[in-house]
Amino acid sequence: MCSPHRTAAGRLVAVLFASAGLAGTLDAHAADGVQLYGLIGSYVGSMKRSDNVDRATVVGSGGLTTSWWGVRGSEDLGDGMKAVFQLEQFFQPDTGGAGRSAADPTGFSRSAWVGLAGRFGQVTLGRHTSPYYVSMQMVNPFGASVVFSPLVVQSYVAAFGNTVIGDTVWNNAIQYVTPAVDGLAATLIYAPGEVAGRSSVNNAGIHVRYVRDRLVAVFSAQRVRTAAVAPSTEQTAYLAGVAHDAGWAKLYASAQATDNAVTNVRSRTWQLGTSVPVTKGGSILASWARTTVDNPAAHVGTHDTGALGYDHYLSRRTDVYATYLYDHVAGRVEGNSVAVGIRHLF
Repeated sequence: MCSPHRTAAGRLVAVLFASAGLAGTLDAHAADGVQLYGLIGSYVGSMKRSDNVDRATVVGSGGLTTSWWGVRGSEDLGDGMKAVFQLEQFFQPDTGGAGRSAADPTGFSRSAWVGLAGRFGQVTLGRHTSPYYVSMQMVNPFGASVVFSPLVVQSYVAAFGNTVIGDTVWNNAIQYVTPAVDGLAATLIYAPGEVAGRSSVNNAGIHVRYVRDRLVAVFSAQRVRTAAVAPSTEQTAYLAGVAHDAGWAKLYASAQATDNAVTNVRSRTWQLGTSVPVTKGGSILASWARTTVDNPAAHVGTHDTGALGYDHYLSRRTDVYATYLYDHVAGRVEGNSVAVGIRHLF
């Protein structure tokens, strides 16, 4: 019999990956009909980044996972084919606001797509969670957290000097997910820039994942042009990582490289982490990420971010956690943050 921790953690992973549209990995559409689902979370913390002199006490939305709700459904078209759709909205439980911030669309900011699924895989059109970001979630113990995951904050959060250009969500995208064969599946995504006379302004990515037994391995590559800001005209980013469940602990490792065109600004990031079950329902989480930036126009040192936390499942759908985040950019003061939070799946 599975422990409450493993059952709840597995359910969380299943919901997150299914909502990302990874039909080749997990079947999000087991039966016809429409389903309402989501996740709500919040935390209270004393937060201080490396570049902040002052400390801030906050009641924040999300925490380990950004809060969202969604509606998805499918229709059996016969001969193994289904029509599928998904609509998801980020929201902020600390203020009641829609989206992750005011910059998000007021409608379905997390995803909004429709398509077909069958033996050939799944093809969908619309707004998608970035497959690169999904791969990143799979190879670090703090998952999708834009607050506490060292790998994610160094990659995507502007306040931490993000190295990856573009959002964790792509607009106007065509996505194809292959069927999984012996645990191996791939996702291809393309987003035309929709700029008249400039067909070269587009985003594209290829993402390969192996999920079988106790091993997860990912390789993701993407080229982003629509979000590049002058003088950079585009960025290529590569991510490779593994996660292995050794029984006594789950071990994580990843390496990332980015390269900005024209400016020749490059970054290299590595991350190591673990999740160690210590009680029937709880695990200790630990992760360390280091980024080195090569910028010909300026001296940029290393950026180290580490996180230590304890996550405890009270039930299959509710968990509470405590985290500590260390952050240090070379040449600046150190930052230290502590927080406690709660998540609930519905």
